[in-house]
Amino acid sequence: MSCSYTYPSGYIVTSTFWFTKNDAEGNPVSLSDDADYKARVTYHKDNKNDCTLRITDLRESDSATYKFRFITDQTGGRFTGNPGVTLSVTDLQVKVTPYSVVSAWKTLTCTTCVLTDNPTYIWYKNGQIVTDNTSPYSVYPDAADSYSCAVKSNEDLHTPAVCVQDQSCNRVTYIDKSICALKGSSVDISCTYSSYHPIKTTFWFRSDKSVPEDLTRDPEYAGRALESLHSTLRITDLRESDSAEYKFRFNTQISGWGYSFPGTILSVTDLQVKVTPAAEGQKTLTCSTTCTLTDNPTYIWYRNGQRLDESTSLQYSVNNSYSDSYSCAVKSHEDIQAPAVCVVGESCMNVTYTHQSICALKGSTVDISCFYTHPSWHNVTEVSWFNKWESGVTKDLSLNPEYADRVEYHRQTEKDSTLRITDLRESDSTEYKFKFTTDEARWGSSFPGTTLTVTDLQVKVTPATEAGKRTLTCITTCTLTDNPTYIWYKNGHKVKEDTSRLDSDSFSDADSYSCAVKGYENIFSPAVCQKCWSVTYTHQRICALKGSTVDISCSYTHPSYHEIKQAFWFTKWSGRDPEDLSSVPGYEGHIEYLGDKESDCTLRITDLRLNDSAGFRFRFITSGEKFSGSPVSLTVTDVVLEMDPTSVSERENVTLRCRTKCTLVSNTAYSWYKNRQPIPNSNTSSPVYILFSVSSEDTGRYSCAVEGHEDLPSAEETLTVRCEYMGFKPLVNYT
Repeated sequence: MSCSYTYPSGYIVTSTFWFTKNDAEGNPVSLSDDADYKARVTYHKDNKNDCTLRITDLRESDSATYKFRFITDQTGGRFTGNPGVTLSVTDLQVKVTPYSVVSAWKTLTCTTCVLTDNPTYIWYKNGQIVTDNTSPYSVYPDAADSYSCAVKSNEDLHTPAVCVQDQSCNRVTYIDKSICALKGSSVDISCTYSSYHPIKTTFWFRSDKSVPEDLTRDPEYAGRALESLHSTLRITDLRESDSAEYKFRFNTQISGWGYSFPGTILSVTDLQVKVTPAAEGQKTLTCSTTCTLTDNPTYIWYRNGQRLDESTSLQYSVNNSYSDSYSCAVKSHEDIQAPAVCVVGESCMNVTYTHQSICALKGSTVDISCFYTHPSWHNVTEVSWFNKWESGVTKDLSLNPEYADRVEYHRQTEKDSTLRITDLRESDSTEYKFKFTTDEARWGSSFPGTTLTVTDLQVKVTPATEAGKRTLTCITTCTLTDNPTYIWYKNGHKVKEDTSRLDSDSFSDADSYSCAVKGYENIFSPAVCQKCWSVTYTHQRICALKGSTVDISCSYTHPSYHEIKQAFWFTKWSGRDPEDLSSVPGYEGHIEYLGDKESDCTLRITDLRLNDSAGFRFRFITSGEKFSGSPVSLTVTDVVLEMDPTSVSERENVTLRCRTKCTLVSNTAYSWYKNRQPIPNSNTSSPVYILFSVSSEDTGRYSCAVEGHEDLPSAEETLTVRCEYMGFKPLVNYT
């Protein structure tokens, strides 16, 4: 909307803006401050007195009278241009009327209010451009045909397609032309459709792909794209790379629909808090997005990680504070928050997580990182990671028996922290938070952290699009972080390094297939087959104590028409063939093959040694095939007691920690000993045992053992207690 303005010489213009409504006090509200217009309006000035307004992404609710107002430095020097500009916003509809009473022809009209600038209309038949013309347009109807129209230079704004003669013509109508959704959330993209001919297949696809591909089979959407029976596409765990145009296609025996006609444009946005000066001593915070979120959401604001219930609008006014940080979220999506920002300076109380969510493989290792700040006059007294909290009480993961010897804290600077979890289990799937305490404040309990999802691998077999072919997909329960490369194995041998899909027209019922992720080749999916060669282990990773006995449970299958010639376990290859463990020096009397050797291939290793840590594989040879299973990783560990400190004064505390270099089993219990005698009432599920306020009676040699393996205790550590009297130096040392 173009305009220009003038004012008397000697006046100085201090403010200019456009508006459509007044506030409660009767003052005009600038469109740039109106939540309904924010991010959609811009003011353009080609010269000093230009006052052009541009509004993008027009909505029918924008229909109103727009006025320009300027304010000068003179008393009473305020002026509003009346009567303003009246804007009517319309959509397009195709109206069908008989051409004449005696003719079968129809007249199509692209109905609107009278559009400014006398536009040219474009007509589409079954989604294809048929003519550039003005409205109306005459056609000879066919029961299968549908028609739509658009305005030239705005071809992305189509009318819904209409049937000219029969309501079962070929057409697709999208419920939404555009959707703006939050990164990390879920979205439903819907349409309705009809076809004059019987439909064979339907699917959703992205219009920017060179070849339309069913999204439910696209590796980028694995586990995230689901199609319902009612032509709705649901995409979960949205990413910014999901921003695209989505279309629905159906195929009949005669034709297909869906390539050229506009679909639904999805824009995925994150949240950012923008800070702008307001009145003196105040700031205005705006919960900003790159597109206008659909459904006019309610906003939630947080100060220093605590929810502020009094504010639910897009903007929030605050007083300047050097110690406060603020963040925002959308109601019903409170787990997706904007990074917290400082209102003044860069040293407020704040924790920023590198990832809001992580998907990692069962058995692998994951790093969960964050950065934190605090006012310079605060001293940090404690830091920790946790995943459980009740009534404000948190539990340090390093002291949690479920994570014993599986968690480490790392840091590169004074303002970062990384939680490393090894040997991941599906039970580790939860939200992890970082907490720090200063001498004046505490942070960490209520603000969202990083959500970890742990998944295994599975091979899914589905028919491919071409007859005679099948498709294998390496699926996970969540989308693995960092877009990994997949490795495919046929009968235990690597055949391809590619995406999560494997297509072939030569899959044999006698072949088995499994997959792994590059970098984690020791973590395989279970092999899939029908009448094939396969080896299946109960556990792919085993941790066992030095001196104990371990069974590596195993089963295998092969076609019934193949006879087993040889079956054995191995760890190394010698030349072209692996070496049978039973004939390797050092394993005599140390291993035993259990089972019937027809389906059970369990291996028992007794009196375990530290150098037994290796990858163990089962291999069998038939009359027509040699097959080796994936490796089972065995780690042999001893028990180590750590004492801190080893020399103390009376009334001080001593911490005993029982460690193994790998995790034996979940919920492991521990036994504690002094001078080789059990300490009464000391059995605990925690690997940490604390001697409180020690005295001379606590001197002695301490050790620990894993419950059930009391015959395999740790080496002893000696505690020395210094006796002090009236503050003087020690007179006696007890050892």
